[in-house]
Amino acid sequence: MIRLSPEFVRGQFPAFSEPSLRDWAHFENAGGSFACRYVIWRLHRFYRERNVQPCGAFPASERAAEEMDEARRRLALVLGVEVEEVSFGPSTTQNAFVLAAAFRDWLRPGEAVVVTEQDHEANSAPWRRLAQAGIELREWRIDPETGHLDDDDLAELMDDGKVRLVCFPHCSNVVGEINDARRICAMVRRAGAYSCVDGVSYAPHGLPDIGRIGADIYLFSTYKTYGPHQGIMVIRRSLGMRLPNQAFDFNGDELWKRFTPAGPDHAQIAACAGIVDYIDALYHHHTKAGRDVAGRAVAIAEAMRARELALMGPLIDYLAGRAREVRLLGPMRARDRAPTFALDLGRPAEPVARRLAQHGIMAGAGEFYAPRPLAAMGVPQGQGVLRLSFLHYTLEQDVDRLIAALDAEI
Repeated sequence: MIRLSPEFVRGQFPAFSEPSLRDWAHFENAGGSFACRYVIWRLHRFYRERNVQPCGAFPASERAAEEMDEARRRLALVLGVEVEEVSFGPSTTQNAFVLAAAFRDWLRPGEAVVVTEQDHEANSAPWRRLAQAGIELREWRIDPETGHLDDDDLAELMDDGKVRLVCFPHCSNVVGEINDARRICAMVRRAGAYSCVDGVSYAPHGLPDIGRIGADIYLFSTYKTYGPHQGIMVIRRSLGMRLPNQAFDFNGDELWKRFTPAGPDHAQIAACAGIVDYIDALYHHHTKAGRDVAGRAVAIAEAMRARELALMGPLIDYLAGRAREVRLLGPMRARDRAPTFALDLGRPAEPVARRLAQHGIMAGAGEFYAPRPLAAMGVPQGQGVLRLSFLHYTLEQDVDRLIAALDAEI
């Protein structure tokens, strides 16, 4: 397995050499990662050299279109899907609302959609509104102690054959547990339904092989995967061409245009190719082994996961020792979770986040668009949680610094 060099990794992110950020440790990566230099370079080049309407008959326009096509093509290879199955939108939330509008016109009253208590509202609220059209909503509830989603509960929800869509997170943005998306998607498929997976909190820790997972819809945000503020929406052709077109009639024959009714952000789409540039740079720096694009992405995802597992150990040990004062939502074992830690302090979290900032710690506090899982796990409304999240570019000394700050402030 590739062992990532922290020095090389951090050298790919201009933020780590920015003087105004030098004395800060970034622990709110679940809210947005730093952008890698390849994305920034591509974005700058696009605005400087080819910020014109793409697909025209002059060179700058042709180059603009080529860069946008490159981003879609290379991301499709990494994600294990067809090029036409990759769509861009302004955010995952808006992508989900557009998809829900398509399902609203397609599903019939009496048919059912499953949503979970574990989700961010982006993969919950749009689908819950389908009840206004006579679609039955069924809720896959979490264990109030652990936040866990039990497969047996899902099987029971689907056992009458009325469910047409199951929406669930690959990883919760507050519970932190990594769900077995491949197994769940297979269960959904056997029940004759489609799957919609929210990968926003999973993808930053290694872009997923969606083809292997078997999701019919997979959503994630590139501003959390070292890129610009875009939402990636993978819709498998077998489903996408059955759903009603949500774009202009003349765009209805092209899958990657059917669910993006607004004009796309050309520069940001082009810059997304820089995410794959970054994966390739990590791979080629750390090994001489030859692999295709997909193989390189898998190897780097494994390396990112190994790095994050090592970083999680000291923090989990510390929180286990403070269990009487601090409740960690979700699994205590590193192998079961992403490095996104939501702490129930038993009091408002926002003042604590402000005090951590005095130690140079960037942390988040609030409900993080996840009021349902927090309520289900007994976190009082308005209190919020302290969220600490990191990525493979985090340093061991950053974690040590975080633990010292927590020890002082909680």
